[in-house]
Amino acid sequence: MKTVTLTFDNGPTPGVTERVLAILRKHGLKVTFMVIGKNLMHATGQALLTKIVADGHWVGNHSLTHSIAFGDKLDPGYAEHEISRTQQLIGPYARPEKYFRPFGNEGQLGPHLLSEEALAHLQDHAYTCVLWNSIPRDWNDPDGWVQRAIEQVEEQDWSVIVLHDIDGACVDRLDEFITRLEDMGVAFEQAMPKEVLPIQLGRLVSLPDDYVRHRSAV
Repeated sequence: MKTVTLTFDNGPTPGVTERVLAILRKHGLKVTFMVIGKNLMHATGQALLTKIVADGHWVGNHSLTHSIAFGDKLDPGYAEHEISRTQQLIGPYARPEKYFRPFGNEGQLGPHLLSEEALAHLQDHAYTCVLWNSIPRDWNDPDGWVQRAIEQVEEQDWSVIVLHDIDGACVDRLDEFITRLEDMGVAFEQAMPKEVLPIQLGRLVSLPDDYVRHRSAV
């Protein structure tokens, strides 16, 4: 049996996140929303955050601005501020096990993910870093992403799928996608497999050196 964990990045987005929540509620699914801090700086964003948590979903930190990957901008204080300010905005809705997902530059894994400063902050503040193994590219292919995601699910035992609760991404075909997964008999899990958690509660578990800019091999 295949297992699927759904995650939604880059929200919350008024008019979109509500639709995603309704579809998830219809199917009885619990997921994780990786939120951008700047989207929580107004009452509408905070109201959506409240709805996300009220429906039983988890909330993770996906940086403040989602503008430049931490490994591509090494300015002192940049990564620390992007992470810590977002965590402040998440506030009481944070999980006891704080989730952080780095900006992947269109879903790529590599040295752009983290800087030494970002890594130190995640370790010092006991974050769990959540990566992924399925990127169906819903943000630039709102029609074709469904088949791509299905194929990725078929190729591996446990898929952690990155979708987006933003305009022009997955929402129009999300109900269809989940229905197809149900018809395939997949098991839905809110939890993450250890393979996508290279840092757990601040401990380095399986983080490749080449996921941190300028990190020398140990």
